[in-house]
Amino acid sequence: MDSFQEQMLRDLEEIGRTRMPFGKYGPKHYPPAGLPIHELPSEYLGWFLNKGGFPKGRLGVLLNMVYQMKVDGCDGVFDILRKPGGKGPR
Repeated sequence: MDSFQEQMLRDLEEIGRTRMPFGKYGPKHYPPAGLPIHELPSEYLGWFLNKGGFPKGRLGVLLNMVYQMKVDGCDGVFDILRKPGGKGPR
């Protein structure tokens, strides 16, 4: 497997482990750790773009990846994270 594919797999695994740490989809409303970021609605992710951009750091990069996949119609890529036996949180 080439390094691009390996990086994509690592990114997808990280997306599967990452939960929204703040806001209306954060731990306050989705205890104990917040909603998995791959389950965030594209409209919510788009809100960040209209309000100055995604958060700084790795979280912002991952949110941007999720947003782009959703608006490009590739939300199905997250199905592996939703199914029993997938690598991500339920």
